[in-house]
Formats: sequence, C-alpha cells, structure tokens
Amino acid sequence: MSSAGNGRAILLTWGPTILFSVVLPWITYGMLTDHGMSEVPALLLISAWPVAEIGLYFALHRRVDEFGMMILITLLLSAVSALAYNSAKLLFLKDSALTGLLGLAFLVSLTLKRPLMFYFGRKFATDGTREGVAKWNAMWDQYPGFRRSQRKLTVIWGVAFLAEASVKAALVYVLDTDTMVGVSNALPFVVLGGLMFYTIRTGKKGRARMEQAERDAVAA
Repeated sequence: MSSAGNGRAILLTWGPTILFSVVLPWITYGMLTDHGMSEVPALLLISAWPVAEIGLYFALHRRVDEFGMMILITLLLSAVSALAYNSAKLLFLKDSALTGLLGLAFLVSLTLKRPLMFYFGRKFATDGTREGVAKWNAMWDQYPGFRRSQRKLTVIWGVAFLAEASVKAALVYVLDTDTMVGVSNALPFVVLGGLMFYTIRTGKKGRARMEQAERDAVAA
C-alpha cells in the first residue's frame, strides 16, 4: 500500500475516534458548563459521543472498538465519582483514582486470553482494514515472542499508570491548587509519551526479530 493509502487508512481509523472521544466531548462539556450546567449532568451527556462512535464503528466493522469503550468507561466513572466530591483536593484525588483503576484494568487483563495491549496495539499498529486486523490477530497465534511482548507491555503500562496515580495522589497534599492544576494536566502526557515511545521501540525490535526468523526459515 502506498504512503497516501496508508495515510488515508490511518485517518479513517483514528479520525472518528479523535472526533467523538476527544474533540466533541471537550467542546460539548465547555458549552454545557458555560451555560450553567453542573459537572455531573454535563459529564453524563458528553458520554453520548463515545457511545455514538462505538455504534458507528460496530455498524462499519461488526466489532466493538476497544479504545472507544475505554473512553466511555472513563467518562462514566468521572460522572459517577464526581457525585462524591465537592472540593479541589478531592477532585484531584478522583482523577488519581481513575488513573489507578486504568492501571489495575491492564494488570487484571493478564488473566484473560489476550491482554489489553493486544487490542490497543491492534488499534495503533494496523490500518483498521479487515486484512490488517486479521494479520495482527494471526501474529498472536503464530509467534510466542509476540505474545510475550504483548503481556510484557501490558504489565509496563499497568504499573506506569499505578505509579502515576500514586504520585498525583501524594502531590495533592504537598502542592497548592494552582500548581496541582498544571501538574495534573502535564503528568499524564509525560507518562503516556514515555509509554508510547517505549512501545513503538519494542514493536520495531519485535518486527525485526520476526522478519529475521522468517528469513532464516526460508534459508533453511
């Protein structure tokens, strides 16, 4: 496939997710709260956008988008947990709790047939076409090294999210509110950026090993 074709496929895969899970919820939440709506009903209403994206994805591909489901669950947890918080400190702790729950979800998924990173990897590393998804699924069955790497990445992501949650929760008690706002907004991007860099580097090394194994098999 040409670079233009790859770019179009990636845009078709990620465009709706970014639109329905990030852009539209952010814009809608700002509009609702600016017009006087409180936090909880606003969070509940913007959860309709990921629901719409999941429905659209299922209609087109006949399977559930795991990334969209994670966004939806996060928004719903935010709405439900916001009922119990009425101070800035507790709201920061709520965010830490959600990050910690996400980390636990990664670790718990290790008990399933395929861990969470397998599905996120399929979302990131394929073009979303039936052929691309089928090739990714086949690697799980064909390569033990691929299975080990997906489980290893799942552990790393889960532990990293738990560490992030712990650091943010501790900082709530030592930083003032203004400083904590900046830290709370910046830290997730730092952690996620580091995880993405490590994951991409690990994926490239894994692909190189699989290609070398295929060449060795052909030569033999």
